[in-house]
Amino acid sequence: MIPADDLLSPAGRFLLDRRRFLSDSATALGSVALASLLGRDGLLAAPSMGTVIDPANPYAPRRPHYPAKAKNVVVIFCAGAVSQLETWDYKPELIQWDGKPLPGGPAVTFQGPAGNLARPQYAFRQRGKSGKWVSDMIPHLAELTDDIAFVHSLTSKSNTHGPAENFLSTGSVLDGFPSLGAWTTYALGSESRDLPSYVAIPDPRGVPQNGANNWGPGFLPAAFQGTTMSSKNPVRHLTAPGVSPAADRAARDLLRRMNARHLEANPGDGKLAARIASYELAARMQLSMPELSDLSSEPAHILKLYGADDTASPDKAAFAKNCILARRLIEKGVRFVQLFNGAYASGGKLNWDGHSELKDQYDVHASILDQPAAALIKDLRQRGLLEDTLVVWCTEFGRMPFFQKGAKGRDHNPDGFTCWMTGAGVKPGVSHGETDPLGQKAVKDVHPLYDFNATILHLLGIDHEKLTFEHNGISRRLTNVEGHVIREMLA
Repeated sequence: MIPADDLLSPAGRFLLDRRRFLSDSATALGSVALASLLGRDGLLAAPSMGTVIDPANPYAPRRPHYPAKAKNVVVIFCAGAVSQLETWDYKPELIQWDGKPLPGGPAVTFQGPAGNLARPQYAFRQRGKSGKWVSDMIPHLAELTDDIAFVHSLTSKSNTHGPAENFLSTGSVLDGFPSLGAWTTYALGSESRDLPSYVAIPDPRGVPQNGANNWGPGFLPAAFQGTTMSSKNPVRHLTAPGVSPAADRAARDLLRRMNARHLEANPGDGKLAARIASYELAARMQLSMPELSDLSSEPAHILKLYGADDTASPDKAAFAKNCILARRLIEKGVRFVQLFNGAYASGGKLNWDGHSELKDQYDVHASILDQPAAALIKDLRQRGLLEDTLVVWCTEFGRMPFFQKGAKGRDHNPDGFTCWMTGAGVKPGVSHGETDPLGQKAVKDVHPLYDFNATILHLLGIDHEKLTFEHNGISRRLTNVEGHVIREMLA
């Protein structure tokens, strides 16, 4: 018969060693005592820096990690990937190489065989005191060059529109992660009691390629998702058809009393409290939103400044009204406004995806973007709002220096492109980072989009490394485990 202890594994016999058990127990108790003493004296590692949210008041203003330069943000998101070579990143060598193959260049890119190098499709000229070369494609925005901080050396993790939009908006190429606006309002709450803290304004021509992922809450509480609205499509379901205002108010009052009693009977129910808070905000929006969305009170000179009175271009006029709406939202204390220019993939007809006829399509898109976006910045400044508002211009990636074979457009390029900022906390007249002489790859001061988002958060007083949320056992953040503030862009 085999002795009982011979049936045990070496690990089992190890666990039955009484002397070792008593020794380990003493060590464990000592470790617990030491941890308690260190914790009492504040010498342990910092605890989780996740934001504490009151479910009954999720939109309450919260203090930033340090004094903020910006209180509000407007993000102008040009969907479809604007070519840096036709806008902000002047490459005179492309003119010399026009029509020639790129030595050692790729034979095939995202959408097929590569063609020859192609010169910028618009003339460039020096602007302002800085003398920076900017394209004639965007003359109104070009006037603001001295007020802008450009970064010319951004990179993305994807050359496909949907994942690249995700990466720009959420820090991940995958779906299901919180947007920059959701992270911002989760961290800081709202200064406005009667309006959403985060509003997304789609282009008049449609939503971007990845739709609501660009303004979604991901795994953050649903209270922090963006509310979609535009001058063309105001917030839906604010009024009940066939119900008089008096009856609607009476019903809301009754519902508020019933909710309060139910919450008293179920203390500590965070989901219930959050739902009630959401309903109460919706009720307040019924009074505030119609007035905010009504642009008839805007004077004629403001409509003209933005191009909202342009009867020859309905898309431009509608985008201009969206820009006016963005300004009005900022005036009312909305924390984060995401303003889209360009819709979904459509062969470049509805957005900046210029694969085949780039020049003809950009003529259209630029006329829609340029005057209204420049007017928004000028209007914010003249009202004193730009002192506290950060304006960001961005796109998901750039374009190649050569045309696609058999076409007059450029393919996707995630290896080097341009975005910029102006307004609160931004150093004006800066051009940071470089692409190579033909504009294909970032070669100096290279920055993944993590750095761009980290810089936006920094200007809002948020440390991107401390803004976290525990999800599935992982402490998540917008910048993943990466990201550095681009300090060259800061005033």
